[in-house]
Amino acid sequence: MLAVSYACNSYEQIKLTKRILMKLFRFQKGYSPFVVSNPHSGVFIPPEIAEKMTEEGLRKTDTDWHLTRLYDLPAIESGAMISANTSRYVIDLNRSADDQALYPEQISTGICPNSTFRGDAIYQPGEEPSETEKKNRIEHYWKPYHAQLEAELKRLIEKFGFVVLLDVHSIKQRVPRLFEGDLPDFNFGTNHGKSCGAAFQELIEEFAETISDYSHVTNERFVGGYITRHYGAMENVHAVQLELNRSTYMDEATLEWDFDKSVDVIPVIERFVISLMKWAENHPAKKTF
Repeated sequence: MLAVSYACNSYEQIKLTKRILMKLFRFQKGYSPFVVSNPHSGVFIPPEIAEKMTEEGLRKTDTDWHLTRLYDLPAIESGAMISANTSRYVIDLNRSADDQALYPEQISTGICPNSTFRGDAIYQPGEEPSETEKKNRIEHYWKPYHAQLEAELKRLIEKFGFVVLLDVHSIKQRVPRLFEGDLPDFNFGTNHGKSCGAAFQELIEEFAETISDYSHVTNERFVGGYITRHYGAMENVHAVQLELNRSTYMDEATLEWDFDKSVDVIPVIERFVISLMKWAENHPAKKTF
């Protein structure tokens, strides 16, 4: 299991810590008040955990596939980005450390899920993570990701006076165990406006109305996970989650990138990102240097 030391006293220790963190996530420092969090696109499963998983668990079907590629946009070059490398089947970085359910009325997969969204077992019988194992994973995977994200948010708030946080996700078109029917293509969530200011909420709603070729909803099934809710409750953070229907950019049967689909949806995503960044440029709390 990976262990991270936050109290480094030597150059060699600092280099070692950086190498460990690079295995956990990829991080791009920001030069504008804009941060993208990508907690579910990781696919790495440590061998000692993988050997306990079922074949279905090792398929990692519920991964937010290809989001690093989808959000490789010129518009984000000046923004910060943090992307998980570890699979959500090892640790769900978009759940609270105390494992409270995001939607109490719905089935909850948990911070260390035992089953897929479809209900298939992730672990072989008797190999499910114990409470001690869950605590270890929180310590070694969850905490470093959130420590980096929180530190970057605070740094940018100190510099600009505020920050826009976009938490990006994708999901299958149909997940019968969780909800009926097809999911809309674009699912925007701001915890019913609690994760952002009124003007930012208005921006999200106005942008959604400009999407003509894709279905869209705001604050319906997906109102934002732990990242949107927790960091959106911080002063001077405006947070929004975008849950994208995977059928808009990939083949759900093969889990492969679909170039023809992506060509159509990427411009819409880019327009959304640009609208957020332009809003940030004109935000009255922005400091000048």
